[in-house]
Amino acid sequence: QIFNQHNAEAPNLEQASHRMAQMEPNLDHDVSWFLLPSYWAKMVVALISFLCFANSYDGDFVFDDSEAIINNKDLRAETPLGDLWYHDFWGSKLSSNTSHKSYRPLTVLTFRINYLFAGGFYPVGFHVINIILHCTISVLMVDVFSILLGGLQFSNKGRRLNLAPKSSLLAALLFAVHPVHTECVAGIVGRADLLCALFFLLSFLGYCKAFRENKEGHTFSVFWVLVSVVLGAIAMLCKEQGITILGLNAVFDALVINKINLLELIRKLLYKDKSLEGAGLLRKGLLFRITLLMCGGAGILYIRWRIMGTGPPAFTEVDNPASFADSLFVRAINYNYYYSLNAWLLLCPWWLCFDWSMGCIPLIKSVSDWRIIALAALWFCLIGLICQALCSEDSHKRRILTLGLGFLIIPFLPASNLFFRVGFVVAERVIYLPSIGYCILFTYGFSLLSKQAKKKKILAVAVLGILLINVMRCALRSSQWRSEEQLFRSALSVCPLNAKVHYNVGKNLADKGNQSAAIKYYREAVRLNPKYVHAMNNLGNILKERNELHEAEELLSLAVQIQPDFAAAWMNLGIVQNSLRRFEEAEQSYWTAIKHRKKYPDCYYNLGRLYADLNRHIDALNAWRNATVLKPEHSLAWNNMIILLDNTGNLAQAEAVGREALELIPNDHSLMFSLANVLGKSQKYKESEALFLKAIKANPNAASYHGNLAVLYHRWGNLDLAKKHYEVSLKLDPMAPGTKENYNLLRRKLEQLQKKGG
Repeated sequence: QIFNQHNAEAPNLEQASHRMAQMEPNLDHDVSWFLLPSYWAKMVVALISFLCFANSYDGDFVFDDSEAIINNKDLRAETPLGDLWYHDFWGSKLSSNTSHKSYRPLTVLTFRINYLFAGGFYPVGFHVINIILHCTISVLMVDVFSILLGGLQFSNKGRRLNLAPKSSLLAALLFAVHPVHTECVAGIVGRADLLCALFFLLSFLGYCKAFRENKEGHTFSVFWVLVSVVLGAIAMLCKEQGITILGLNAVFDALVINKINLLELIRKLLYKDKSLEGAGLLRKGLLFRITLLMCGGAGILYIRWRIMGTGPPAFTEVDNPASFADSLFVRAINYNYYYSLNAWLLLCPWWLCFDWSMGCIPLIKSVSDWRIIALAALWFCLIGLICQALCSEDSHKRRILTLGLGFLIIPFLPASNLFFRVGFVVAERVIYLPSIGYCILFTYGFSLLSKQAKKKKILAVAVLGILLINVMRCALRSSQWRSEEQLFRSALSVCPLNAKVHYNVGKNLADKGNQSAAIKYYREAVRLNPKYVHAMNNLGNILKERNELHEAEELLSLAVQIQPDFAAAWMNLGIVQNSLRRFEEAEQSYWTAIKHRKKYPDCYYNLGRLYADLNRHIDALNAWRNATVLKPEHSLAWNNMIILLDNTGNLAQAEAVGREALELIPNDHSLMFSLANVLGKSQKYKESEALFLKAIKANPNAASYHGNLAVLYHRWGNLDLAKKHYEVSLKLDPMAPGTKENYNLLRRKLEQLQKKGG
């Protein structure tokens, strides 16, 4: 049932010791919405927020999850916990020139705990924690919105009162079901935003808890102010935006606790009015609390700066093209256009994309571009809201609009490009916190409409419809985040000009073995962005495998010309040149790759193959040894060393290398097979047999394993077993080289033995 009445739980004058906004109108008076007890309101919000994103619980690791989780060594037990404090979000050293300087050690710590409890990279546990976090945050929003919309008031017993239960429930529901939050909840790396939001809200609630009221006036607890600062620091250690809560606490203190009229204060400051003390700025405790917040924030930022170093993050033009524009006008226009797109995503979250870079949003270079209208609309609305927030005669209206704008704008400032360059154009995850401000403004707008509307129930039904549509949109978007294929393909219709979207679709197809379709998308990525070296590299790799070597060479040569330090492209170019039998050029390409990436085991492995083709055996062995030093589990390099030593008659050395390799990689059946061959030639038949059988147990369908075990039995004199394994080998691969001839020799020998026996 929809109610339009005063809060049934609101305290009367006898219950409250003092009202901070005693003469202000109650927002709930005009809101046609459900009235539920606090406990039930929180249960409803938790349930609905869970339903929105529940279908993401069994999704895969997608997009940035690979780099932040699967390839992040900081998650593994062998990495010291202390390293987390000196590495960025992706596991790179903060001092590295390639680091993005995203310092989020507490988020990485939760990933590590997830990994340890799950016993590996199983995404279900990661997704479940994200869903629980969003549900918890949505529940906390009920309390936060009750303060922001209804004011901060306490009973005689010191219990905080909810003076806007209907409005706070509506705002919390709007937050819980907003589709723009899907990236944070369904994408595992979004946990940084979720943890940041959790401690952000706890810091705000802690700051509110610092205030108690009595008949003499306001008192406050320094302890809770300091707790709020600490929680703000924890929020920042989860994600950079967390530090902004200290500024918002100061704004809340000035507007709600001290009821400062900003316009009046500005006027008195400008005219140096002697009655400035009456404006509330110098009221008891305010300056002290602001000083605590400022000192805490400055200390936190200084420590972070010391850990991070002075170097700025390394971003490229494709990440954020507007920030690389030479013209200040072009930068300003495009930054403002990005702001309008973020605002639109809050208002109409229908077109969502996992990545908005790489040409998805072409630069505005002239005032004749029709998209200028979006900027005008944004600033028209903002200026209108700011004027109302400053100039309205209604103090209640001023307070809510200022808080709404504060929560909308201040948490967004780190992503605004105003203070430093960011590595994205638009990112849905960064408006998780600013959406709090949107929900405040929406709810207040709804209350104003309800006040004017004659048929309030129709308006309430319309809002219910919006909530229902958002729930369905969240469920749909969550399902798209379940797998990379669905996620990447969903972006094709939203950002068809985004080269990275086509690149990711192509990469996903290539990983699944569909090379023909992958080529189409890689070509489109290169067409959209002719300097997209990663697309050129991957396309060149596929063409190399399809033996289209000349086109592959052209693409890889262009890639290293555009980005001379692209080590992977240099290595792949070397592989192509090796296949074209241009050995000197291939060797030069390999060494160039190693020059740009000192620790490059795969490149040493390919260099070893080149030297082996040129019969430079010592150089080949040295290259493969370098590969295994850099990557001890490099099975191919170990195998090639064993085989080369075996083929050149160095059986003792081959055996020593084989045993060393198996100590490091004890379950690698290919190493067992190679060492078994060496032991067989050394007439260590029993040990060789055991290794062959172990290799066959691990890979029973390898024809060569059965064939070589048969040869061992043949030499050893176990002819019946030799016959059995020859037959198994021929059944698995009738064309196995040498096996048929050996089998025929064995059969003739068995026939001769039978004749002699007869």
